[in-house]
Amino acid sequence: MQITSLAFSNNGEIPAKYTCDGDGVNPPLEFKAVPPETKSLALVVHDPDAPKGDWVHWLVWNINPTTSGIAENSVPAEALQGVTDFGQKQYGGPCPPSGTHHYVFKLYALDSKLDISTFSDRTALEQALAPHILTQAELVGLYSKK
Repeated sequence: MQITSLAFSNNGEIPAKYTCDGDGVNPPLEFKAVPPETKSLALVVHDPDAPKGDWVHWLVWNINPTTSGIAENSVPAEALQGVTDFGQKQYGGPCPPSGTHHYVFKLYALDSKLDISTFSDRTALEQALAPHILTQAELVGLYSKK
């Protein structure tokens, strides 16, 4: 399975448009080679370089496995979003206080849909998806505040 973006390459710079220096909308993402037995997809976007520890920028689950990606500034139909470290149920763009940070877009193929609340945080989401992971893929983008 693969996750890619037309906006940036793996380990490439995320354009400012998708950060706090721009519009702060989610970048376009493409999913390829999703296993045929997949029942749903989940996406966790986080910054492992954050000063206070790993910072969650976006949580999305119950994405239809036939979805070929996520368009810019959108959420797939019927997908659910959880609570990020910004305290919101939506994408929060990169906004590092200093230096260059890594932003990990981690896609999971699951053998079931998840029955968890949209008030779930990363810990709750990862506990729910852990026993259902078929495979996973990641895309890393870099950003330093302008």
